[in-house]
Amino acid sequence: MKIDENYMRRALELAKGGWGRTNPNPLVGAVIVRDGEIIAEGCHEKLGGAHAEVAAFRNAKGEVGGGTLYVNLEPCSHYGRTPPCAEAIIKAGIRKVVIAMEDPNPKVCGRGISRLRNAGIETVVGVLEKEARRLNEIFIKYVTEKKPFVIMKTAMTLDGKIASFAGDSRWISGESSREQVHIIRDRVSAIMVGINTVLTDNPSLTTRLGYKSGNDPVRIIVDSKGKIPVDSRVINSGSAAGVILATTSAIGGEKEKILTDRGVRIFKLDGAQGHVDLSRLMEELHREEMDSVLLEGGGGLNAAALNSEIVDKVMVFIAPKIIGGRDAKTPVEGEGIQFMKDALELRDISISRFDEDILIEGYVKGVSCLQGS
Repeated sequence: MKIDENYMRRALELAKGGWGRTNPNPLVGAVIVRDGEIIAEGCHEKLGGAHAEVAAFRNAKGEVGGGTLYVNLEPCSHYGRTPPCAEAIIKAGIRKVVIAMEDPNPKVCGRGISRLRNAGIETVVGVLEKEARRLNEIFIKYVTEKKPFVIMKTAMTLDGKIASFAGDSRWISGESSREQVHIIRDRVSAIMVGINTVLTDNPSLTTRLGYKSGNDPVRIIVDSKGKIPVDSRVINSGSAAGVILATTSAIGGEKEKILTDRGVRIFKLDGAQGHVDLSRLMEELHREEMDSVLLEGGGGLNAAALNSEIVDKVMVFIAPKIIGGRDAKTPVEGEGIQFMKDALELRDISISRFDEDILIEGYVKGVSCLQGS
């Protein structure tokens, strides 16, 4: 029904209030309607805080008994960081529950819905499911595959360059595009670059939002030989988010001690041909409860990430500029493919505008977060 979709859109909008604060929990919003009017709204604002349904009950401007609850994710039925929401819904006397999608978490999937139905509550599932799955694409990957969701972001010119032949890349994209990147940094658990980016640009990799205080993601540097200078900004930024150096056994013992003394965490992940094993790195990050990684690497790391099949989503900002030059760097290097039939394809493409720049977003073919169960 159209009216159900309208209330669910509001629940989805409310859920965004937890962006960057609930990781690795999902984004959830809730709306309670009675006699055709919204009497309560809530969202899951932060990890360990009240779930959206409970927050809505607390914010209610009237009796919720007999009302209809709209929520974008199946109410939980187990004790985790907070008590189960399904029980709270039953206790509150809600007459009907409209849910966008089942919870993909094996601890929950279907159990919350069954609990509601067994209690005699009319329960509808699947309203705006695709929109709900897109909103929680990070959570879906994290709980179903036990790996973080990886977004490969790059900015390039019209002729496909990320820097001039001399290595200059400031700035390819415009200010509006760069602001959007910091919004994304505020939402993810970690940001990852390669050692060449550190050596060339010496970035701090922090989040800078002009309108509010942002969360810094954990900074991950992929550096197989431990070449990172100890005076790098990323190590000495003063951010509480921390730094992880993903390296190999090739790192020198003295350098490892110096970095460790400066608070850098060392992950030794020996891979083929002396490179860091990126697949194992993703497994380690999952164990650290990091649900998402923004990859802002150069062409070498981007190629390695794609070859390792760790990338879920690609974001390409295209600036209306032309650099030229056969030696100018491109977003994806490596050996490349020989035949077009082997090219990596993206699906579910969306296009948006940031002043003069164009952002193209798509999902690596085979990623299933937008598909229903």
